Amino acid sequence: MSDTPPWLDHQPHEPRPDIDLSAIIGLSPPVSAEHASAEPDEAAPLRAAPEIDATVHPAPMPYPVPPAPAPLAPPVSAFVPAAPLPPAGPALDQVAILRKARRAPVRGWRRAVHAVTAGLVNPGESPAEIEYQQLLERLRRPIRGDYRIAVLSLKGGVGKTTTTIGLGSTFASLRGDRVIAVDANPDLGTLAQRIPQQTACTVRDLLADTAVHRYSDVRAHTSQAPSRLEVLASERDPAAAEAFSEREYRGVVDILQRFYNVILTDCGTGMSADAMRGVLDTADALVLVSSPALDGARSAGSTLDWLAGHGYGHLIPHSVVVLSSSRPGSSTIDVDQLAQHFLTRCRAVHTIGFDDHLAEGADIDLELLSKSTRRSFVELAATIADDFANPPRRRTGG
Repeated sequence: MSDTPPWLDHQPHEPRPDIDLSAIIGLSPPVSAEHASAEPDEAAPLRAAPEIDATVHPAPMPYPVPPAPAPLAPPVSAFVPAAPLPPAGPALDQVAILRKARRAPVRGWRRAVHAVTAGLVNPGESPAEIEYQQLLERLRRPIRGDYRIAVLSLKGGVGKTTTTIGLGSTFASLRGDRVIAVDANPDLGTLAQRIPQQTACTVRDLLADTAVHRYSDVRAHTSQAPSRLEVLASERDPAAAEAFSEREYRGVVDILQRFYNVILTDCGTGMSADAMRGVLDTADALVLVSSPALDGARSAGSTLDWLAGHGYGHLIPHSVVVLSSSRPGSSTIDVDQLAQHFLTRCRAVHTIGFDDHLAEGADIDLELLSKSTRRSFVELAATIADDFANPPRRRTGG
């Protein structure tokens, strides 16, 4: 049996007759050579014409003519303005998603209730405590670089050095950065005598030290109070103290600005001293100390006039006046009226009442101050700290 499919099996086929294509397409058959030599009368007879179908067919229906296209509209921009987004809700940090625990009260009947109930009943902080916390938040505002405060007065014995120590100690105890007070009084200043003395070094020793590279190198020349306030003492030799110049003061500040954030300067009473120009040129704020008395108020006014007349008028609108009482009892001067007088020229006025601990003239310890005095220093520090975010007002570099 063959494996070849039947349609491929080559079987002999009978010869098929040739198909005359001319009969199909209506052409004459090809003329052979022997027919071509024959006579014309012997030509092959003509084929009959094909029959014509006489049947009448209906005409085809015409195709419907489509209507003319409408004119094209101008192209429409593909940009579709997005629908306005709904207003965003408050951020997560603004939503009270957590139930904040109340702080335990620290004084008064609120503390007693909290203690008796073992903390089950917490009345929370009083409005006075909340206000105090707000003062601390203002006082602890960050500082970029360093901030320089000049404490001055034309009249001695009004509490200028006491205010410097109290303000500096408040900053140092309630802030986390470094605070230092510099005694720039050429008349044997007593700033270093108001804190425990840890070294006999002065500003001259710091300037003479050529190996100051780290904070510990500066710390070797300063004394530190329990509040963490550091003090750089002035020269104790009267002849050398008088020669303390503007250039030397600038040199001291150039060193301190690298290691301290708040620099207070206890100025002398002489506005024409050589170092005073360097103090005022490099100051960011002024604290003008006066007594709540007529002569003290006149001296403070004269100080403002002197500043305006010697090119330091730009410091007056940002200065703070401190009315410091050095005697117990009420003054015959209307302190409120006096404060309103200074507010027409200065940024703020603060009153520090008489305090037995400050009147001793010895080391100042914040823990020994009365509550009202300590609160007054906190309010003063908060007012000055409100200016920390503003750019420096120094007339010259340094």
